[in-house]
Amino acid sequence: MDPDTYRGDVEAPDPDVYWRRRVSVLTALLVVVAFVVWACTRSSDESAQARPGDATPSASAALAPDDGGSPEASGTATPQAAQRPGDRCQDKDLVVHLEGLQEVYPEGVRPRFLVMLVNTGAAECTLDVGPRSLEMRITSGSDRVWSSADCVGGEDATQIRRLARGVPFVRSISWNRRRSGRDCSAKHPEARAGTYVATAIAGSLRSEKTVFHLK
Repeated sequence: MDPDTYRGDVEAPDPDVYWRRRVSVLTALLVVVAFVVWACTRSSDESAQARPGDATPSASAALAPDDGGSPEASGTATPQAAQRPGDRCQDKDLVVHLEGLQEVYPEGVRPRFLVMLVNTGAAECTLDVGPRSLEMRITSGSDRVWSSADCVGGEDATQIRRLARGVPFVRSISWNRRRSGRDCSAKHPEARAGTYVATAIAGSLRSEKTVFHLK
């Protein structure tokens, strides 16, 4: 895989004014989506905790003999520890989004994409956003054409970031229009003209599919 396909676009922001404006708009949109997801999750949790009868023990439970306070004996599950600042991000607190620069790419023009990731949890968390953990994959039907995770090693493979709540992590990725694979010594052929699908993957999460066309 061309080493500049992934890393070069990460370190050097695009100077094009249209692209910068699009980044700003999409980032704002993702923040709104993330807030809605967080609000819905919080509302569901609060509703579950406030169900009638949950807070007041029954009379029979009050008269039951003491069994030593064992959670197994009382039927009460041990509560999970709360997320602490700096802990690893949980998939349920993450929203991932993928956006393509355009739908049709003329011959010789590299497809470009924005991968966005936002933490909707209550606390700041830590996540590996390297190309293997935050992957962009291109497919054509059942054919796996290209992946940002292929042939990446050393310092490029792992990139730990702290994600503040509601602040999107944004990465720009371009594709050199060549296929990729786990055989890093081989020179992979160029992809044919046609229709392709791009997806961002973060752990168990997958973004919406982005369809584009190569001429």
